[in-house]
Amino acid sequence: MRRTFTLLARLRREESGNAIVEFLGVTLVLLLPLVYLVLTLGRVQAAAFAAEAAARESGRVLSQADDLPTALAHAQTAVELAFGDHGIDVDPSTALSFACSADPCLSPGGQIHVEVSAVVPLPLVPDFLGDTVPLEVPVRATHLVAVPEFREAP
Repeated sequence: MRRTFTLLARLRREESGNAIVEFLGVTLVLLLPLVYLVLTLGRVQAAAFAAEAAARESGRVLSQADDLPTALAHAQTAVELAFGDHGIDVDPSTALSFACSADPCLSPGGQIHVEVSAVVPLPLVPDFLGDTVPLEVPVRATHLVAVPEFREAP
C-alpha cells in the first residue's frame, strides 16, 4: 500500500503544469478553425440575405416604374443599398440582370424575372493561394415579379 501511495505521488508531481500547455494546444487546433468557419459562414449568409433582398426590392421597383431607364437606375440603387446594409461592396450594374416576358418590358400583366449575383471573398486568405484554393464564394438570388395588370401601358 505504501508503494501505491508513492507511485501516485510521483505521478502527480510529473503531471503538474501540463494542463495549461494542453489547453493552449487544443485551443489552437480546435478553436481557431471553428472561429474562422463561423466568420466565413456569417459573411456568406449575409451576402445571401443581401442578394435576396436586392432581387426582391429591385423587382418591385422595376414593376412599379413608369419608364425603363428610370426604373433601371432605381433598381441598381436598391441593389447597392441592400448589399451596403450588409457591408458588402458590389457593382450594381453587373450584379443586376432582368428579363421581361412582354415587349415592351413594362407592359401591363407582364412578368419580370430579376437575378442578382455577387461574389463573397473569403476572409483572411492571402492572394498567393488563389491558384490552389478558391478565394470567393458566388451568391445568387432570383425573383419573379408581375407588372400590375391595371396600369397605363408605357
